[in-house]
Amino acid sequence: MVELSLAKVVQYLIEGDPSIQDAIERGYANLSAVARLLKPKAEEILGRRVTLEGMVTSVKRVRVRFKPLKGQLKVVADSIITIRTSLAKISLEKTRRNLEKARLISAEFPEAFFQVLEGATTLTLITDQRIFEDVRLKLEVSEILDEKRNLAAVIIQSPREIVDTPGCITIFYNALSRKGINIEETISCYTETVIVVRMEDSTRVYSILADLVLDARKRLGFTNF
Repeated sequence: MVELSLAKVVQYLIEGDPSIQDAIERGYANLSAVARLLKPKAEEILGRRVTLEGMVTSVKRVRVRFKPLKGQLKVVADSIITIRTSLAKISLEKTRRNLEKARLISAEFPEAFFQVLEGATTLTLITDQRIFEDVRLKLEVSEILDEKRNLAAVIIQSPREIVDTPGCITIFYNALSRKGINIEETISCYTETVIVVRMEDSTRVYSILADLVLDARKRLGFTNF
């Protein structure tokens, strides 16, 4: 049996607590207080007593994992958040015929929001809600696996550097995860990240991501924003 290290246990506990992660990322976490809070749980998992000093040291090591690098902060700071409401989605079996239909439907509504997510066995079409019925009528009902209306797309337009800077998209996703937001679908296309959520969550998602961008700009010392 492999013995768990204190550092691994502390990392596990912090990864399971979004509020602590958020405090660490934003730089206002009291590391000694975090260590005291997690100490009883760490001792329970390890089955032995640990010192507070050891806990603080482990928290400091884990902190590095949750602290965005300057390159990541720059990408976040230079990102622009927009929102597209009143969307719907249809998931269906992935077949050659459905792929061709999706291409033809997309060409038929060039002005509409129309995204195709292609998985291994399924195909998901995300469209403007106003053309939802028209799109649905062009598909085989028996092949539709799921459909939802009243969705919104929050679109993150980032600088070219996001392509070569690892971890940037995760920063956006983690910010929503910590707030308990369910992501219906997500699409990453070059410098754009599209996050599809329920309409009732859309303004909250926009606010969370806008605050994230604003915080990154402040931390980098931007003066015009």
